[in-house]
Amino acid sequence: MLVVVIAGLAGLLIGSFLNVVVHRVPAGRSVVRPASRCPACEAPILRRDNVPVLSWLLLRGRCRACGERISFRYPLVELATGAAFAGIVAWQGVTWALLPLLYLAAITIALTLIDIDVRRLPDVIVLPSYPVLFLLLIPDAVADAEWWPLVRAVIGAVALFGFYDVLALLYPKAGAMGGGDIKLAGVLGMTLAWFGWQELVVGAFAGFLLGGVASAVLLLAGASLRARIPFGPYMLAGAWLGLAVGGDIGDWYLRSIGL
Repeated sequence: MLVVVIAGLAGLLIGSFLNVVVHRVPAGRSVVRPASRCPACEAPILRRDNVPVLSWLLLRGRCRACGERISFRYPLVELATGAAFAGIVAWQGVTWALLPLLYLAAITIALTLIDIDVRRLPDVIVLPSYPVLFLLLIPDAVADAEWWPLVRAVIGAVALFGFYDVLALLYPKAGAMGGGDIKLAGVLGMTLAWFGWQELVVGAFAGFLLGGVASAVLLLAGASLRARIPFGPYMLAGAWLGLAVGGDIGDWYLRSIGL
């Protein structure tokens, strides 16, 4: 429990940084400099006002300098990241598998919000995730003295990237697949295949299923057929479903067909 609590607190801090990423990356601004500022008046945020969640509550959701409201999304992102980190540690325990999963959780939150806001999955986040995730997978391989999962991860990255790329070529007028989706597919394929083939298949299929259901609901609710619905969040949600239950679903399916 202590480790879970520590992970949750670390997640709160990472969530605070993710708020900066979500706000600045789409605008092409540095996430390091300048220091955090009020979105309304650009006044620097004091250190005592930069404590995740707590500062927002003490300031009643307003900037100390100008009194302008600060969006509830800021503490919500921090809480979501803290909950995600704590949940992953509770799920996996203290293993080397935490490294890639915690990284994936962080970029999941950032990419989901950015894709919703600007309908884009920035290369500055997606492309570095290939080497970063691969390097984070290595300690687990070393600890278990088993290298096949790393090879499988590379195959999964190439396979899912290629699958999305082929779909984009076959259905260019549909506009459903953006370049960011294709690049993200490789990142997700790497992580899913590292866990196993069943996780890869279920996670990839779940992304399309969730995206299709959500699109149908939006259309029934009156959304335009020309409305561009971000697919990245559904890809990411599907990947997490694959990681969580892909093995169980795969085993059930194989048993049901007598394999």
